[in-house]
Amino acid sequence: MVLRVHDLACSRGGLPVLEGVSFALAPGEVLMLRGPNGIGKTTLLRTVAGLQPPLAGRIEAAPDAIAYGAHADGLKSQLTVSENLAFWAGVYGNGDIAPALRAFDIEPLRDRLAQNLSAGQKRRLGLARLLVTGRPVWALDEPTVSLDAASVALFANAVRAHCGTGGAALIATHIDLGFTARDLDVTRFRAAVPKGDAAFDEAFL
Repeated sequence: MVLRVHDLACSRGGLPVLEGVSFALAPGEVLMLRGPNGIGKTTLLRTVAGLQPPLAGRIEAAPDAIAYGAHADGLKSQLTVSENLAFWAGVYGNGDIAPALRAFDIEPLRDRLAQNLSAGQKRRLGLARLLVTGRPVWALDEPTVSLDAASVALFANAVRAHCGTGGAALIATHIDLGFTARDLDVTRFRAAVPKGDAAFDEAFL
């Protein structure tokens, strides 16, 4: 297994969101996080990726095994497409950005400033960063936002290729990406809301 989660509890804004979450992810596997908006999928991903501490439980993965993709594309607006990818490739010690450019069909845009890209092009560039991380586990939060059907297909192909070489993916999404995956509905792990907190703002859970 490349990732194991045991009896995990996580919170947002100091309030418990999910509790008792357990699952394992094997090489070559995709696990889809399902559930309504506000249930805690983003919070779970952020916790698994190490961006916030869990309230309880444990996460088992090799050091630096997880690459996290959030709602934001995380681009430097004054850098070109190729400069953005080269920056992240340098961070992760991977010098070759050509496969990432090809995988998301952004080779023709390589010399364009990120600030001049459309929303869909920015998303494709943001996702292309995953390919230069060299990390086996992709933890992705609504990765297909702003993508048209052709770009969703490019993303699905990238996930298939990643899993075909022993990688794995944990993806929060509401859509069918067209490949074999297990589903995990996180609704059943919803934590009890403390009395008096029923009106808690559930944005970005």
